Amino acid sequence: MNRINQKLQEDKKILSIYFSAGYPNLNDTVQIIQDLEKNGVDMIEIGLPFSDPLADGPTIQASSTQALHNGMTTQVLFDQLKDIRKTVNIPLVIMGYFNPMLQYGVEKFCATCAEIGIDGLIIPDLPVDVYADEYKAIFEKYGLKNIFLITPQTSDERIHFIDSVSDGFIYMVSSASVTGSSAGFGNTQEAYFQRIAQMNLKNPQVIGFGINNAETFQQATQFAKGAIIGSAFITYLKENGTSNIKTFVQSIL
Repeated sequence: MNRINQKLQEDKKILSIYFSAGYPNLNDTVQIIQDLEKNGVDMIEIGLPFSDPLADGPTIQASSTQALHNGMTTQVLFDQLKDIRKTVNIPLVIMGYFNPMLQYGVEKFCATCAEIGIDGLIIPDLPVDVYADEYKAIFEKYGLKNIFLITPQTSDERIHFIDSVSDGFIYMVSSASVTGSSAGFGNTQEAYFQRIAQMNLKNPQVIGFGINNAETFQQATQFAKGAIIGSAFITYLKENGTSNIKTFVQSIL
């Protein structure tokens, strides 16, 4: 069974952390992953930096830009991760945009992910219809879960379609904005969380965007299986470096 599915079956709320590979320094990637797992994080989203990140707010954009300046590329990331499964057991997901994957070759990209031990991909700019028609068979061949995003504006019909072609979790964007742009959840967002929870989807939901502390993590996980923190962790890395990741994780859990 894929590690994502195994983790989602555990009787607990899931904390997933996102960071940009190659940030703050090019060779920090593996140490960050190891430290996050060691301190109780359940799943990690490894950002593959791209020059034109549509869904990312200024914090993640800045970290991606720095990572690119540091020399991060698709091949460098794969080289860094080639032995990651010797030390890390939790699910690892690569989050990135479709252009670098297309340039690398979609099947070659998926094959390399499988070889390394990557469990899934999040590709915000790959439409679900295109995925279902052109790429689903390749992803399944290599045992990769493709995770799709929904927002408060996504129609029920499309949510059901996404649910039907998914076999992992659904990434529930808390609001129709970029990452790192909100603080806390209001009544409108809570109503959206409840609406999705009541749809009885076959895939569990994990909420992202706007989760930055213990309070927002608790709020989000009232309605969903887990929550994702990105911008707040990157800000922490920027201010504190990689030496005390434990403090950040403990502040959430």
